[in-house]
Amino acid sequence: MKIREVHKNDYTISTDKNKLDIESIHKFLANETDWANGIPIQTLKTSIENSLNFGVYYKNKQIGFARIISDFSTIAYLGDVYILKEYRGKGLSKWLMNEITEHPNLQGLRRWILLTDTAEWLYKKYGFTALPNPQLYMEKHNTNVYKGMDQTKANNSENSYS
Repeated sequence: MKIREVHKNDYTISTDKNKLDIESIHKFLANETDWANGIPIQTLKTSIENSLNFGVYYKNKQIGFARIISDFSTIAYLGDVYILKEYRGKGLSKWLMNEITEHPNLQGLRRWILLTDTAEWLYKKYGFTALPNPQLYMEKHNTNVYKGMDQTKANNSENSYS
């Protein structure tokens, strides 16, 4: 996939994986979020390797991030979106969302998915809405996956007869 890069003054948004500051992304996601709290760095690296990533930079410093998981034909999941606190209020999240939703490989999709409990006002501007039929939505969600061995695996090993 062709790398895209756009600039505004001293800010840049780039899809170049080689520019990503993995340590910075890990520090934020593992320590400052509810959704990825405690994420192991290797898990983050694998998720980045298998996603379309958008790094946000001030000069050469990583100050934001988002990633898309997609088949690039029918569906896309938007996740891990953030702008560092000291850079918020400058329109960077809107610019990031514009770049994501206008990316040529993400056009004509039947469905976009986003799970969030913050910044709904932002995502609504880009067409995201609450689920019209939440009864159709199902998930398998392990909230403890980054807190060591999950309880399901622990219980299964205790109950196995090998």
